[in-house]
Amino acid sequence: MGARPDLPSCWLRCLGLIACVLLLGACSRAEVFHHEAFVFGTRVDVAVYADDQAAADAAANAVLREFDRLHRAYHAWEPSELTALNAAIARGEAATVSAELAAMLKDAQRIAAISDELFDPALGALVALWGFHSDTFVPLRPDPARLQALLDARPRMADLVIDGNRVESRNPAVQLDFGGYAKGYALDRAAAILKQQGVRNALINIGGNVLALGKKGDQPWRIGIQHPREPAPLAAMPLYDGEAVGTSGDYQRYFMLDGERYAHLLDPRTGQPAHGTQSLTVLVTPGSAAENLGSEGTGTLSDAASKPAYLAGDGWREQTRRFGIEHALRIAGDGRVEVTRALRARLQFLGPVEPRIVD
Repeated sequence: MGARPDLPSCWLRCLGLIACVLLLGACSRAEVFHHEAFVFGTRVDVAVYADDQAAADAAANAVLREFDRLHRAYHAWEPSELTALNAAIARGEAATVSAELAAMLKDAQRIAAISDELFDPALGALVALWGFHSDTFVPLRPDPARLQALLDARPRMADLVIDGNRVESRNPAVQLDFGGYAKGYALDRAAAILKQQGVRNALINIGGNVLALGKKGDQPWRIGIQHPREPAPLAAMPLYDGEAVGTSGDYQRYFMLDGERYAHLLDPRTGQPAHGTQSLTVLVTPGSAAENLGSEGTGTLSDAASKPAYLAGDGWREQTRRFGIEHALRIAGDGRVEVTRALRARLQFLGPVEPRIVD
């Protein structure tokens, strides 16, 4: 038998091996890589949790390219496939659209029907009349006669006739605006691209519309819900794999006139900016509401379903029930906080808030 090595040299070799293992572990330790851009008229952030920055960068850049494509394809007032369709509708003509746009229109029709047309992307002409087809808002009320004429014309998503890729409208007053739909659709596209790129853990944020993939290490992702009147979050909550949060509020796209706030969220019944709610947030979980309704996904539905609930005012809970959504939060016009029991169990309020629980 050979000579037994002395104990201290064994220790040294073991310590050296442990140090190498620890060093390798440190080099491959996962972290969050953020990728930001400005698109859809807001700031977007794609946060990828990974141990390979090059792969994370490649996947996030693919998402940002897709966001840019969607922004250009479905812009409501700059030349796009959507404005070309609007021009054809105004002329009383049918148009051939992409398969993607045809599918989006069908999905938007379903959501509009469920909401009794409170969700109504056919109101692009009304949005333009109020001056919101611009990156800057001029504080002016629309001409009352033009506003009444548009209300009398009553453009609705139900006016569209979609046959394969052929789209026409029974009502030439229909002008499409995907401002209440496109961000959610983009969230779902981002999730699909990240998965194709091998990313399993990420958080996509488009101006407060958020979708989570996987988790951040051994913890779920955490997000804040913006206070509509303060420059700080009202509450924080965990967000789990496949879940999406959408918020409609009067605090981003609006103008002030004679001491009154006029937000871009327009009520199709009155033609006026809705009052009575400061913000309305919904959380959509996978495998439930979105799939049952045939929607594109949790991101799309979280964006679209927050709009009719916001416009419904005190009737917000009935609207969220229609979409099978059990997690919702409303800040009323007077600052009252109302929250469903399911979402209250998730929320951590970051101040002295006493919410009213709504079943």
